[in-house]
Amino acid sequence: MLLQQATSKSEQTWEDKFKSWSVGPSKTEEERCENAINMIKDAISSSEKLKNRDVKIFLQGSYRNKVNVRADSDVDVGVVCKDVFYANYPKGYNRDSFGYTESSYTFSEFKNDVEEALVSKFGRVAVTRGNKAFDIKANSYRVEADVAPFMEHRRVSTDGSYLEGVQQFSDDGKSIINWPEQHYENGVSKNTATSRRYKRTARVLKKLKNEMANNGYSHLDNIPGFLCECLIWNVPNSHFNKDRFYDVLRSSIGYLYHELDKDASDEWGEVSDLKYLFGTSQKWTKKQAQDFLKAAWNYVGFE
Repeated sequence: MLLQQATSKSEQTWEDKFKSWSVGPSKTEEERCENAINMIKDAISSSEKLKNRDVKIFLQGSYRNKVNVRADSDVDVGVVCKDVFYANYPKGYNRDSFGYTESSYTFSEFKNDVEEALVSKFGRVAVTRGNKAFDIKANSYRVEADVAPFMEHRRVSTDGSYLEGVQQFSDDGKSIINWPEQHYENGVSKNTATSRRYKRTARVLKKLKNEMANNGYSHLDNIPGFLCECLIWNVPNSHFNKDRFYDVLRSSIGYLYHELDKDASDEWGEVSDLKYLFGTSQKWTKKQAQDFLKAAWNYVGFE
């Protein structure tokens, strides 16, 4: 037994709640998401500075990966300039090894061009420049949106082949590399392998965390929805082979809590499986994750 029972709510009450939590946002919320996305695409395509560049607009985050819940149903949109890329090379290699040349178009210029395009479309009052992304305020027609500018990133092998991701630089100078396509593909694969229980369980854990936060668990500020999603992704598929969400979540939390005590969990990755989940660059620690799981176990009253 992981911890002592600490609540009198029945299993069926929780199962009914978990079932409702496993469902995605309403059709109205989905339509408002689509409206935001289409307006962002129009803003970029209308820009005189960007229309002749190879710019790709893509969904990322919980909405694209279908693990979004109402409390975090804002849209994360990436705008990547593929005319320029940054790269990580194998030891002993550099850009000259592969015939690459330096670009005169900088990331800072690209981010400024994206900002100009968004302000032209939405108005200055609706667009806030953040350290990493632009916040587009919501209205009755569209949800709130975070628009993150990127340039292409390549993880290059000795033969010149590469894995393609995206890279940005925050306004305070930090480099951030993400792997949205690999994240999406791995999530779809696991969801299929678990009879669609993986993404639904990720939603349940995110909603549980949100309810706990609303009920005074202030230390959960260090547990973003993305971490909840990644934790569930690291649960072996066999734990999803149960009929009730109550049992799936109980099995998942128990597994994660105990495995976090082991060195093997140092190798856990984000859903992309290309970044360590508990690497030094992350904003959370294994202890914070374990404390959250312990609190969640007690909150539900699992035994």
